[in-house]
Amino acid sequence: MADKKPTADNWPVVSGDYIVGDPESPVAVTTLASHNEDIPAAAGAAIAGPCKTENLGIEKVVANIISNPNIRFLILCGAEVQGHITGQSIQALHENGCDPEKKKITGATGAIPFVENIPMEGVERFQQQVELVDLIDNEDGGAITAKVKECIEKDPGAFEEDAMVIEVKEGDDDDDDGEEIRPISPETALLEARIRNIDTQVKLVGAVQRNMAGNYSGKVQGIMIGLVFTLVIGFLLLMAPLVGV
Repeated sequence: MADKKPTADNWPVVSGDYIVGDPESPVAVTTLASHNEDIPAAAGAAIAGPCKTENLGIEKVVANIISNPNIRFLILCGAEVQGHITGQSIQALHENGCDPEKKKITGATGAIPFVENIPMEGVERFQQQVELVDLIDNEDGGAITAKVKECIEKDPGAFEEDAMVIEVKEGDDDDDDGEEIRPISPETALLEARIRNIDTQVKLVGAVQRNMAGNYSGKVQGIMIGLVFTLVIGFLLLMAPLVGV
């Protein structure tokens, strides 16, 4: 049997929308935008729940994982979160870490991928402790259950270091020297993206219309010049016989 270690007191250490199973299980599951956490929980996951924001949501996931050294796998499944792109942001954090000063996740494509509450040693611990399993955009209960059981079979035992506890501040009332980062709903982020797209399209149409207007104006001027030239030539031709008389 794989070696196990005690979790932090009162684990999970950060509150959230999740189901807690056996704390000695090596598997944690985030269902991203989906709410089918009961499936991995029933399959034997230590903790399972959605994660909808690429800042506070990811901070909670990391805090609850590194405070339980028995967790060695993190399965990302369920629908990706539009706008926030939380699943890809977790992958980027695990692979690339974050900027030590700005705390922005390196390579994340989400709207506001900052993990201000996670110290660098916490990020490194997360990278070292767990292996990511990519089932993003997969909501199939059978596939998720099978992957949880597969990870349990591969349990390498508890991480060599004891539980690490970090504080995740859910409020943002304190003054901050840096930019204030607030989580937004997926619907809001998607709406903002569509508005930006519409604005770009409107500007493009305006540029095309201005170009067409310029071309039209040039054509009208050319026609008028040609017409005047034709009238002058015609007038001169008509006057030529009279001058000869």
